[in-house]
Amino acid sequence: MLLEHYGEGEDFKLNEALGHVRFTPDTLHDVRSVTKSVVGLLYGIALADGRVPEPDEPLLRHFPEYPDLAEDPRRAALTVEHALTMTLGLEWNENVPYTSSANSEIAMELAPDRCRYILRQPIVDEPGTRWSYCGGASALVARLIEKGTGLALEDFARARLFEPLEITCSEWSTGEDGVALAASGLRLTPRGLLAIGRLVLEGGRGIVPGPWLARALRPRVRIDEGFHYGYQWYVGDTWAGGFGNGGQRIHVSPDLDLVVAITAGQYDRADQPTASIVLDEVILKGIEH
Repeated sequence: MLLEHYGEGEDFKLNEALGHVRFTPDTLHDVRSVTKSVVGLLYGIALADGRVPEPDEPLLRHFPEYPDLAEDPRRAALTVEHALTMTLGLEWNENVPYTSSANSEIAMELAPDRCRYILRQPIVDEPGTRWSYCGGASALVARLIEKGTGLALEDFARARLFEPLEITCSEWSTGEDGVALAASGLRLTPRGLLAIGRLVLEGGRGIVPGPWLARALRPRVRIDEGFHYGYQWYVGDTWAGGFGNGGQRIHVSPDLDLVVAITAGQYDRADQPTASIVLDEVILKGIEH
């Protein structure tokens, strides 16, 4: 580790205010949607164990509890990869505050059956053709992990990812049903984020299979110019990353042999500049040196 810095400010656990917090290396913090990227790594571990389906398998085949949804030919054509890449083509809107039930992720968590809620959404795009941000996709991926391993997501994560990385400080917020929030519920320290980023930089180190990382970090669907999505990870021309609401980041730059982990508290703000400012400063210095 070359540099670390901790500040202080108002903090939240999801929508629960925690007051003014003075941060230390051991302070847990919501990493929000970086959670999704961790779920993507967990899927690769479970796949190597033969516990979850290959990405090209039909998604609804593994949710036999919804036979009525599988009767729709377009819905039956959905694959696991469509969930991994957020290209399900389903109607989904997270462009409103996460304090509102008009936000699809919040509506999903309020639904009596989150997976059914996701899978019954109207199809608005041909699956596989367009990236559309969707926390429901991550919830489906996580449910496949739980179905296949027989473990709660947080228990599988602890045993197969966190403990091997010596991450001893973690927490996973849950819904009212006690199920871990796969889209945004993980709480880690910056050092925990850094350990995950270094794992990615170092090719998985036998904890996450190297072939899975290569698949996960391959640009699979275009988001914007020079900006793509893989399997629950954002991918640029020279970097890969996990992004979370409020300025949470894991940024992996193999060319610079560099990992940057950032936690910030700008949740639900239109401007969340901390991550970009820190990354610009750190990466520029890395290039100069």
